[in-house]
Amino acid sequence: MSAGDPRGRSRGRRVKVRTARGRKPSSTRWLERQLNDPFVAEAKRRGYLSRAAFKLSWLDDKYKILRPGKRVLDLGAAPGGWTQIVIERLRGKGEVLAIDKLEMENLSGARIVRMDFMAADAEDRLLAELGGPVDVVLSDMASPSTGHRQTDHLRTMVLCEAAYDFATRILRPGGCFIAKVLQGGTEAGLLTRARQDFKRVHHAKPPASRPESTELYLVALGFEPRSPTDAR
Repeated sequence: MSAGDPRGRSRGRRVKVRTARGRKPSSTRWLERQLNDPFVAEAKRRGYLSRAAFKLSWLDDKYKILRPGKRVLDLGAAPGGWTQIVIERLRGKGEVLAIDKLEMENLSGARIVRMDFMAADAEDRLLAELGGPVDVVLSDMASPSTGHRQTDHLRTMVLCEAAYDFATRILRPGGCFIAKVLQGGTEAGLLTRARQDFKRVHHAKPPASRPESTELYLVALGFEPRSPTDAR
């Protein structure tokens, strides 16, 4: 069992949840899924703030992104599961800046700034906060679900594209970019762009991504900055 896949720990009896008065059937299904999710249970056991921590730990095990001494920007970090993994993997050597428009609890080993990445002044504020280039940009940002798959795809891809544009401004040569994308068609365009700017580009689906989800992660390794005169 890898650090990013705790499913082997949970092979007990499945918990069934009855629909209670005043609770919607969809809420009952969500609660039942949470109670039977081995990643939720393992996150609680380890003190992680979200099950998403296992997505990043699996990606890092596979692609070797987070190492001591790295400078890391974590976009859309709340509630903090990814930030916790970054802190663990840097082992006290390096820097972590985590931002989100939602409030986060303080985490030793990271600097946390509450701000909306899509605000008009966000990029300038971030550049000032960072004070220089970074080695890794992470984005687990996603638009709140509307229940309409194509709408959710398009809204999340807007966030991903914005994160990518900013990453190409602040990454050091050789840097890495990881971001959540939702399958739906437009993610192919970002993949094409990334192949122009990075040496290696992958789509990956960690075990902690639910099978029914359209979620994938774009993993771009080996950033190669282009001059302003380069054709894109």
